Amino acid sequence: MPDRALEGLTIVEVGTRGAASYGAKMLADLGAEVIKVEPPTGDPDRAIGPFPNGEAHPEKSGTYLYLNTNKLGVTLDITGEKGRAVLGKLAAKADALIHDYPPAEAEAAGLTYEAIRAANPDIIMTSVTPFGQSGPQKDFKASDLTMQGAGGWLWINGWPGNPDLPPLKAFGRQPSYQGGLNGALATMGALYGRSRGGPGQHIDISIQECIAAILEFVLPMWSYMELPVVRYGQRPIHPIDMFQCKDGAWIFVLCIEEPQWERLVELMETPEWATWEVAENRFVRASNWDALRPFMEEWVSQWNADDLYRAAQAKRIPFAPVSTLGNLLDSDHLKARGFFVEVVHPEAGTLAHAGAPYKLSETPWEIRLPAPTLGQHNAEVFGGRLGLSDAEIESLEAEGAI
Repeated sequence: MPDRALEGLTIVEVGTRGAASYGAKMLADLGAEVIKVEPPTGDPDRAIGPFPNGEAHPEKSGTYLYLNTNKLGVTLDITGEKGRAVLGKLAAKADALIHDYPPAEAEAAGLTYEAIRAANPDIIMTSVTPFGQSGPQKDFKASDLTMQGAGGWLWINGWPGNPDLPPLKAFGRQPSYQGGLNGALATMGALYGRSRGGPGQHIDISIQECIAAILEFVLPMWSYMELPVVRYGQRPIHPIDMFQCKDGAWIFVLCIEEPQWERLVELMETPEWATWEVAENRFVRASNWDALRPFMEEWVSQWNADDLYRAAQAKRIPFAPVSTLGNLLDSDHLKARGFFVEVVHPEAGTLAHAGAPYKLSETPWEIRLPAPTLGQHNAEVFGGRLGLSDAEIESLEAEGAI
């Protein structure tokens, strides 16, 4: 058995939108060798931050550092003929290539399946794009916000208890990461199929479809019952809500099964309002939630969050504290599991990173390499791997191709 689950596989990553970076990170963290191809000006993520002490620096972006551990990094201008020729040489020696260029941009840069397959007929090429490689919207431009909207996420997202507020965007680049995660999964599946005698192939990932695929029970609610779930506060059953406690912390309340509600009423010492007909069952409670919520809000506000969580836990009522980022970093449970790890970077210093959300007993996850500095492995990859001479590398550099 190899020391790492995907050891022996070589993946080329070409991207500028986060999806390819995250997908390739999933593969790198499992042991694959990932060669990250950046434009000579660097991955745009280098400018995103956050930065230590708020001082922008292309080698110290928290986003870039997190997404690119365990990778080798090279620079290459694939918009030019010479850069594309070098990319073809990289693809010829790779098992897979993952990119997130939209179809029109990919074609203009020569980053098409036909071009990559010409260099390596057995390669797995994964394209992660906003709307996929086909369909009337394939060339539509998109951002994180429009992807959340196009996938249906914005329509069901909103602040608890305020269903009339407009759609609310989730923090961060969740669509890009969902696209990257699905890209990594599909890539591993195709690689496994190829290892059993299957062919190389092109994987088409639509981020819109990645979002639509994780909308919980929203689609079945419409197709089965023609009931639109349009906001968090308009659930067909209740209570499912968040409330602020006396200490300012928030707690999530989920009591949709009648035995759970009965135990909650017991914990509340059976207030009169909990016995009214408007609280008779979960469907009635949902239709009257605007009237019932203030009573729940008042009761919760008398508790500190941790005390309420433990009291509910003792009665097997599904409450959960809403963790802040500080809570996560200080979590005794996550510390005991070794979830957060310290990574030493030559420019950024030592920073805490989120680790892997899985534990492999025989091929354990580890941070082998910090994120590469810009062009750090040009000589190693172009010279040592591809066999380019020093003179050829210098010529490419002088022409701005690397």
